[in-house]
Amino acid sequence: MLDKFITPVIKPLLTPIVATLHKLGITADQLTVVGFLIGMLALPLLAFELWYGALAAIILNRVFDGLDGAMARYAQQSSSAGGYLDITLDFLFYAAVPLGFILANPAQNAIAGALLLAAFIGTGSSFLAFAIAAEKFALDKPQFKYKSFYYLNGLTEGTETIVLFIAFCIWPQHFVWLASIFAAACAITIFTRIHGGYHTLKQLETAQR
Repeated sequence: MLDKFITPVIKPLLTPIVATLHKLGITADQLTVVGFLIGMLALPLLAFELWYGALAAIILNRVFDGLDGAMARYAQQSSSAGGYLDITLDFLFYAAVPLGFILANPAQNAIAGALLLAAFIGTGSSFLAFAIAAEKFALDKPQFKYKSFYYLNGLTEGTETIVLFIAFCIWPQHFVWLASIFAAACAITIFTRIHGGYHTLKQLETAQR
């Protein structure tokens, strides 16, 4: 929901950093992989209840996630392969954070963490599946022209998810409530994406007949 407002603000701030990294010969894909490895450090840190260390890993991961896209555009390296690598590693990182809290306290966090992981599967699959169909129909990307594929909007997107992860690390004792509330919000996103995506594609298929 907030991505379309936050992204235009952040993009200009990354340009000087990206220009420097480009001069050093660093590629977008390298930034993607390094950012992912840093982000995955959050898993053991959370499991051992090192909340602020995990928070630092999460924030650095998101910084690198912004840098890799900015680098791809700056160096004209944008590609389907890079977009695929980026989104795949992003979803692995997203799954690692709830898993870390489950490992930290299985008795307390397992059910809420499992609900959140299931919700992530729903939000991810509903928007990636639509992206495949959007490519087939060559749909325009009015809000995210710089993305490698079509981004279907929803109530819970990247910005909201990162705010949630930060809240988890600051208030780990409230993980169950925070995860449950966000899972419910994800359920709304899943419903609206499936409903909107299905009817959009039905209209496009009807129009082509």
